[in-house]
Amino acid sequence: MIDARLLLDDFDATARRLARKGVAPDLLGEARDLAEQRRVQVQQVDAARQARNEVSKRIGALRRDQRKDEADRAQAEAAELGRNLEQIEAGLRETEAALDDTVMRIPNLPADDVPDGRSDADNVVLRTYGYDPSAFEGRDWQPHWDIGERLGILDPERAAKLSGAMFAVLKGDGARLLRGLTSLALDIHRDRYEEIIPPHVVRSEVITKTGHLTKFDTQAYRLRDDELWLIPTGEVALMGMHQGEILAEAELPVRYMAYTTCWRREAGAAGKETRGLQRLHEFHKVELVELCRPEDSEAEFHSLVADAARPLEMLGLPYRVVELCSGDLTFSASRVYDLEVYSPGVDRWLEVSSISLVTDFQSRRGQIRFRREGGPVEFVHALNGSGLATPRVWAAVVEHGLQPDGSVRLPEALVPYAGISVIGGDEEGRR
Repeated sequence: MIDARLLLDDFDATARRLARKGVAPDLLGEARDLAEQRRVQVQQVDAARQARNEVSKRIGALRRDQRKDEADRAQAEAAELGRNLEQIEAGLRETEAALDDTVMRIPNLPADDVPDGRSDADNVVLRTYGYDPSAFEGRDWQPHWDIGERLGILDPERAAKLSGAMFAVLKGDGARLLRGLTSLALDIHRDRYEEIIPPHVVRSEVITKTGHLTKFDTQAYRLRDDELWLIPTGEVALMGMHQGEILAEAELPVRYMAYTTCWRREAGAAGKETRGLQRLHEFHKVELVELCRPEDSEAEFHSLVADAARPLEMLGLPYRVVELCSGDLTFSASRVYDLEVYSPGVDRWLEVSSISLVTDFQSRRGQIRFRREGGPVEFVHALNGSGLATPRVWAAVVEHGLQPDGSVRLPEALVPYAGISVIGGDEEGRR
């Protein structure tokens, strides 16, 4: 969550920044009024406690001097002050609960240099890697779902029979391809990131404090009989690991990676943009998460972007880096770069990784702090991004690898992990 002091000490500037994210001023005004009310009530509580303590001290002195009548009157006064304090404290608790609820609905502030805009149409392409439009002319490119069904590696009918729309069944070499992609991503990131295998379900407190229950409250899957949620991204579990902790400065940066299955409802009717593996309710992903000192977060963000791009370059997939405009930023992020791979089968750029700088937004919610050497305790900055989200990368590998004979040749870097070089080729290519 944002620092509530901004609402009291710098309200106008904070409102202007959040307006770039489309935040209604009424919500901020409500939060400001509650923050001011809380400040007044805290002062009242402090004053009431001081008054009660002074009377309590006087009672002790009167008892020692054996002035019973005066002591009894002071005792009655202390009791009345105690009842008054209880009422003021109850009001403060109500205000704090209302303030917490309101502030939890306010997103992170966008970085000042994030481009203005309201939708993805206003996002900015920063650079493109390995894309030559002429290389895709004069050839009949096929979408991955057609290729996958023909080669028997993708079975949408049985997926629908098992689970309904927007689920996938991968078979044979298709399953090996997915497993190879995740193994490749984990291997190439292991020099900088510690591998974690977290639970795939988390408590409500954990998903809320990472900002994802607000973002995904209509999309997350909740277990019917437990106060547990299926994770919408590995970031939720990795960030939750350090909630309520104070780290030493020497421990930073903390870098984690995790291969997880993720679940999102992806609300909306199925259509042409959800065919095949373009958009799924359940998908496999290698997630990268980092905790660092505030002064290091911008540099670490760009390093994380490079880390997320590395497997795409190894796989020889054309991609571009897109900076999201203020109105398209996610709830928790102050800055987001998307990596989009070109899909020749649908002639579209598809997001395969979203790298976010979250600043101290999640760490304030989750109370994740660090102690500077010989200095104060501060909130860490957090970053996250997909090291490799398999569905669309799987689709891109299949579409780009399509050969004239209908087989699919895999990128060289992937062959040791998939155990095959060609899908649908002869036995020699399959070894």
